[in-house]
Amino acid sequence: MAQTHGNLSINSDNIFPIIKKWLYSDHDIFYRELISNGCDAITKLKKLAMMGEYEMPDDRKDRVDVIVNAEEKTIQIIDNGLGMTAEEVEEYINQIAFSGATDFIEKYKDKTNDDQIIGHFGLGFYSAFMVADRVHIDTLSYKEGATPVHWECDGGTEYDMGDGNYDKVGTKITLFLNEDCLEFCNEYKAKEVIKKYCSFMPTEIYVCKASDLVEVETDADAEGETSDKKQPELMNETHPLWTKHPNECTKEDYIAFYRKVFMDYKEPLFWIHLNMDYPFNLKGILYFPKINMEYESIEGTIKLYNNQVFIADNIKEVIPEFLMLLKGVIDCPDLPLNVSRSALQNDGFVKKISEYISKKVADKLSGMCKTEKEEYEKYWDDISPFIKFGCLKDDKFCEKMNDYILFKNIDGIYMTLPECLEVKPIDTEEESASAVDEEGNAVEAEVISADDSEAGEDAAKEKVIYYVTDEQQQSQYINMFRQAKMDAVVLTHSIDQPFVSQLESKNENVKFQRIDADLTETFKSKTSKKAQKELDEVAEQIAASMKKALKKENMSVKIDKLKNKKIASMLTIAEETRRMQDMMKMYGGGMDMFGAEEGATLVLNANHPLVQYIMENKDGEHTMMLCQQLYDLALLQNAPLSPDAMTKFVQRSNEIMMLLAK
Repeated sequence: MAQTHGNLSINSDNIFPIIKKWLYSDHDIFYRELISNGCDAITKLKKLAMMGEYEMPDDRKDRVDVIVNAEEKTIQIIDNGLGMTAEEVEEYINQIAFSGATDFIEKYKDKTNDDQIIGHFGLGFYSAFMVADRVHIDTLSYKEGATPVHWECDGGTEYDMGDGNYDKVGTKITLFLNEDCLEFCNEYKAKEVIKKYCSFMPTEIYVCKASDLVEVETDADAEGETSDKKQPELMNETHPLWTKHPNECTKEDYIAFYRKVFMDYKEPLFWIHLNMDYPFNLKGILYFPKINMEYESIEGTIKLYNNQVFIADNIKEVIPEFLMLLKGVIDCPDLPLNVSRSALQNDGFVKKISEYISKKVADKLSGMCKTEKEEYEKYWDDISPFIKFGCLKDDKFCEKMNDYILFKNIDGIYMTLPECLEVKPIDTEEESASAVDEEGNAVEAEVISADDSEAGEDAAKEKVIYYVTDEQQQSQYINMFRQAKMDAVVLTHSIDQPFVSQLESKNENVKFQRIDADLTETFKSKTSKKAQKELDEVAEQIAASMKKALKKENMSVKIDKLKNKKIASMLTIAEETRRMQDMMKMYGGGMDMFGAEEGATLVLNANHPLVQYIMENKDGEHTMMLCQQLYDLALLQNAPLSPDAMTKFVQRSNEIMMLLAK
């Protein structure tokens, strides 16, 4: 066979070491590149046939075959696409950075609307040299009168090219693997890699061992029958669900696809089918999985495709960060990929795609809240971490979702933010009119003076939403709210604290306050001016006794008459202080909420017998012990006691019970 020797048209003799080490991050990607080249060649030939420039044989079936041979340490990748002439091999292979797609599109741009064609050959072909010491190409062009071409190269800058003996239209690439990459000619490894990258390529891909192929052919020749025991295995699905119109897909289709792709046999909550043609082409399906955990622990998978060719998992430039917590597939042929198809170029177009995906998710969720509120409520506990994280990361998403975020109240009822703000307070006029002091005497209702009216007006504008972070620990406060016919929402996730701060910044005059942040007048008994004056006189002395007993000189102590006479003591901490302390803890500041005392107030109920005992027996035998007990009881409603404090609390409780037993 006549050979033509030549030098590859390259800029540096070092291009192959660069290809082998730096062009692709994973060596197994050569399978994707060579198989997708074969699929592209078949796509081109089909387009030529549609335009009347080639007549397809009746018995022809589009396919790419991968034949692995562990004994000979080779891999063959065969397609029945349009093949190449010697001139095209020279142009597309020997001139390394040239892609045939450009000329093909230019020639046929007026005859086809589909210009999403990746070059048949280009740098992707040279990924073969990451795993092979030698590469052969055998090809026959579809063009009438074309002769087969054989090309081979050992990874240097020289190649041999001449007439070949390949007798089928298409291309066969043979890789002679180096010793470090022999795993890729193992049948199981080949199938694993091909399923990873090629599961949804648009042309059928078959894999088999060379020995199986020989055995099948031998059996068929000997018996006159076709063996079905060792047929090449189909690796891909050519029409994945995301390529179809949503109207063509059933619930069962979506669930089956989810289970197949993500190997997750739990049923997803719901899904969003993306289908956009303008201003860019994007299709995909995003699944909201059923998850009951903090958002930090969630691991999602968004698979990115380009014309059904797998690119990567979770490319952050394309997928909004908060949606990486979901599972799904996105196929965008318009993505500006670099030469390896493995990383995105820094392009404003990518940001538009990310914004579109975020918008579609917001549209879907808000639509569900409007039209399927009951279903939306069922999903809420699972999807709320996604949505809250999205609101923190994306201002536009937050604005779209503002009125469709749900809050579950202390009675288990879900409400949107506008519904929370519509909850009416108790009728203060009615309560004031019927108020009595502790002796049963009528109490004069408080009147806001003209001087105070402006301040009262401003206060009325601020709408407070109370919230609970621990229903068990804060149960006493919850009971007080219920008795006062007041409401609160339950916010137990660690994401909730920064989330409510975000909502406050987006909603003027809306304030979130933890249920134990302060005691409003609603919880206090109405008292006469005389009774209040007497209480104020002893309050300072009682506060001094408490501080001495607790050895907390900086702690704030208040004495109030609470309506609920069963409550002896409570601890409140200003909302701003708590948030600051939580932030300090998050960043490792170690600020102790109650050790610092700043912002914390111990509230003693003057209507409770124990507090009355302390008021009457400031220097009594058991006063110090009761002061310590009241403080620990108040603290327990807000946070767990330290090990040392808990030990003392138990011992003290035993002592108090012993006193009662005497």
